[in-house]
Amino acid sequence: MSQAAPAWVNVLPDEDYQHSFGLKAGRAEKFFAPTERHAELLAQRRHWLRSDTARCAALLPAAEPLLEEAIALAVKWNSLPGAAGLTAAALHQAAVVPHPGPLPLGEGAATGARRGTTSAGSASALADGPPLPAGEGRGEGESARHTEGFQQDFKAAPFARCLALGEFWEPDYLLLKPDAVTGRFHLVGGCVCFPSSWRFEEKVGKPLEVIHTPVPHLNDQLASPIHNFLGRIKPGAAWCRTNWGLSRSPELNQHPARGLPKLVPPLREDEVWLRVEDQALVALPESRGVLFGIRMTVIPLAEVKRHPTATRGLARALRTMPDAMLDYKSLLAAKGELVRLLET
Repeated sequence: MSQAAPAWVNVLPDEDYQHSFGLKAGRAEKFFAPTERHAELLAQRRHWLRSDTARCAALLPAAEPLLEEAIALAVKWNSLPGAAGLTAAALHQAAVVPHPGPLPLGEGAATGARRGTTSAGSASALADGPPLPAGEGRGEGESARHTEGFQQDFKAAPFARCLALGEFWEPDYLLLKPDAVTGRFHLVGGCVCFPSSWRFEEKVGKPLEVIHTPVPHLNDQLASPIHNFLGRIKPGAAWCRTNWGLSRSPELNQHPARGLPKLVPPLREDEVWLRVEDQALVALPESRGVLFGIRMTVIPLAEVKRHPTATRGLARALRTMPDAMLDYKSLLAAKGELVRLLET
């Protein structure tokens, strides 16, 4: 019996490129649930949140009610290790717990990428990868010690609680709140450890149309529909969509400040990775906000080429993508080289 293709293959249909806001209904508890690489992913998240906090996390005062509601949902979904018995009352205690210092990361994402797929928690993608060998990432002892601190961390002051949620959830998360006058949604907080060449710290406090300004034609076509949709999301469901990009690095964290290699010719097949970004939008009805989750999966180009439909779809998308979008995705200079690698 042939093995089913991984879910990310569906992101690359054999058709001309088109940018859309296409959404489908999903399950929030599944999107935010721990996966088999939980310890490895959380080790990376703890490293970045503790060693580069200012770039990875923020919480404006307006975001505090949204954070409380997000934590309560996380407990309800059983998506936080050690959450059993944690009550809503315990979540609102205010004892300040100092945030620990940096932890060394070790080999991190690059090790996983050399084995095959590196992921920030895509359940379908992670199921295909082998379990981590002993000694990579954090071991069971470290994971257990981290879990023991769960209830203490979640009784901390608001920003420490924001960081704690970022350390215990596999996905990145953003908190979106509508302006009381205009109804336009603003980014008011969250934790982003695995950005795809964007600066979370520069986007906090801004409305979505300002955040999306670099994306060609997005505001012209979709700004109002996006705000309207966010304002109408019903509680209990997650609305999901997927983006993709390409990179010359397997690192999950691709913040511009890291200066990672760019996709410019000449290129070898083993220097190119597909980045698949799964997103979920979840209503926070009590605070009138929206929880925005992001999971990142990184796939070597050689693995992409094992799937003929995905290979054809990626090459066709590159050939038909407008230059403005290629430039936004940092693919314009490498377009010809990438198509060549896919077709040889």
